[in-house]
Amino acid sequence: MNAMSSQLQPEMHAAVQPKTKKSLNHMKRSDWFWAYLMIAPTLIGLGVFYLWPIVQTIYLSFTKWGGFGKYKWAGLHNYELLFKDPYLWIALKNTLIYTVIAVPVGIAISIFIAVLLNQKIKGITIYRTLYFLPVVTMAAAVAMVWRWLYNADYGLINYLLGLVGIEGPRWISDPAIALYAVIIVAVWSSIGYNMVIFLAGLQGIPRSYYEAAEIDGAGPVRMFFKITLPLLTPSIFFVSITSLIGAFQVFDLIYLMLGSKMGNPATEQTQTMAYLFFTNGFESGNGGYAAAVAVVLLVMILIVTAIQMKLQKKWVHYD
Repeated sequence: MNAMSSQLQPEMHAAVQPKTKKSLNHMKRSDWFWAYLMIAPTLIGLGVFYLWPIVQTIYLSFTKWGGFGKYKWAGLHNYELLFKDPYLWIALKNTLIYTVIAVPVGIAISIFIAVLLNQKIKGITIYRTLYFLPVVTMAAAVAMVWRWLYNADYGLINYLLGLVGIEGPRWISDPAIALYAVIIVAVWSSIGYNMVIFLAGLQGIPRSYYEAAEIDGAGPVRMFFKITLPLLTPSIFFVSITSLIGAFQVFDLIYLMLGSKMGNPATEQTQTMAYLFFTNGFESGNGGYAAAVAVVLLVMILIVTAIQMKLQKKWVHYD
């Protein structure tokens, strides 16, 4: 009996093994099917509302538009005109100035406020709510309020400056300072969102690190630069990516606060890449030229994002 059972065991094992492999392969195929089925709505939405418009915009950038939305193939004609257009370089310069000032200043202020609001102080919920209110406020409402504050004749800012004997400038009609006035509003309105991200990062830092630093005699400033800031770099990296992309696409504040070129001469010298796209695509009806502007803006964002992704290994600490 023992000899027979020893002979039967390899045969049974050989008979069971193919079935087991088959069932495992079937389970894997079934898992892949359900996985793709679950993410199908997202993939379809991504393709229809994001990828296809990008492909269509790239194609339209090589076309010339006529009346009633008709267009024909024009090759590189739009790009030749674009790089000879003086407004492109004005828009590019303004976009870079806006980005270089608004992004780091907004991040620095947001970190400072997040650290303050991460303390145990009375009424902390009220303070957090007040700082977050601009995020949920419509851009049109924000622009209207700040236009009144910036008004050169009866605005609150110039009124307060007048009380101390200072003549306030024409904030949003002077081409020399209009862009910087918009940057102030942009930084103010972005603090709330960035603050929430940084608060989440701060609350994820173990308290034991600070306790060990206190035992070693480290002060608050040293703990901030040696513990808080390094461990907050993943949040800083995320905010810097989203803020840079948003800064390159800035349009709503400039349009709502400064208006069109016909209504405010400062707008012409304050326009950004997104504003240049809008004026050519919707005011002038030159869709092909506007698409070329959008493609150039897309390439700029991709290059800057790729550089950020490459450099993150040098300064972002995930441990």
